[in-house]
Amino acid sequence: MLIDKITQLQQAGSKPNILVVGDLMVDHYITGSASRLSPEAPVPIVNLKGESTTLGGAGNVVQNLISLGAGVMVSGIIGNDIYGEQLIQILHADGVTTDALVVDSSRTTTVKTRVLAGSHQLLRIDREVTDQLSEDLQQQLLDRLEPLIEQADIVILSDYSKGLFSPGLTQRVIHLATAHNKKVIIDPKGLDYSKYKGAYMIKPNRKELGEAARAAKVNTLDEVKLAAQTIFAQTEAEYLVVTLSEEGMVILSELTHKLLPVKATSVFDVTGAGDTVLATIAYFMASGFEIDEACELGNHAAAIVIKEIGSATTTVEQIKEHLITRQ
Repeated sequence: MLIDKITQLQQAGSKPNILVVGDLMVDHYITGSASRLSPEAPVPIVNLKGESTTLGGAGNVVQNLISLGAGVMVSGIIGNDIYGEQLIQILHADGVTTDALVVDSSRTTTVKTRVLAGSHQLLRIDREVTDQLSEDLQQQLLDRLEPLIEQADIVILSDYSKGLFSPGLTQRVIHLATAHNKKVIIDPKGLDYSKYKGAYMIKPNRKELGEAARAAKVNTLDEVKLAAQTIFAQTEAEYLVVTLSEEGMVILSELTHKLLPVKATSVFDVTGAGDTVLATIAYFMASGFEIDEACELGNHAAAIVIKEIGSATTTVEQIKEHLITRQ
């Protein structure tokens, strides 16, 4: 039984090593109260109460893996700025290996600043440069990646379309991982999935799948399966795992599919749930679980975090308890 397998994993105390290559961001929050409008323009005046920063983008995958108990290594691009320094400090405080981070002095670290009055978001300001990396920076990143790929049990590519995953670099990373017999699982973005050719698993949501496959509709399971065939032809991936929001997820190979119904009893906020699913699947696959088992547990993890407001994480023990209560 799956519960017994999780218990054995907990008792063994082993910690899988997972490498996350991705678009790292800083989420910057400015919080306060607003009770009046500015005389200068019809906008609220926010009386500042506090500021905080946390990891965003691929960093949210990292935080989910940490919460599950994985050993995490990370690679990506940051700017030569205060937010890049903050990002490294947060990662180091969480015990994450950052040897494969590369500094690009020509770009800013990606930052999303949100201004909130109480629980209401008034404004978001994005700092970002989405240009592709120079050949020199690509080579620097690959040189730093190889020793970490050798140490990793599985490799995650977390693509947020911020310039890291050009087709050429993406293919070189996948080939490098494949040469070391490491499975690559991908959270994709954009319309060109051919750059993910050779990945073991790709995890789009329903909307992303439809857009990438140029499908008119992906409402029914048959339409999802048809769109998936287009992606399999482009990527030769072993599996597609398509998240279906309130309907759960479906695991597809070229010949088979398995629908995993949603496990949630209530939904408050789906923010970051895809990152939780990705991290959970990677964690359990790296721990020796089969893909359908890992996806089932990813479904339970999503059910836990969507009950929380904002990006949330979960633990192996919480997933186990959720699995027990749903039996």
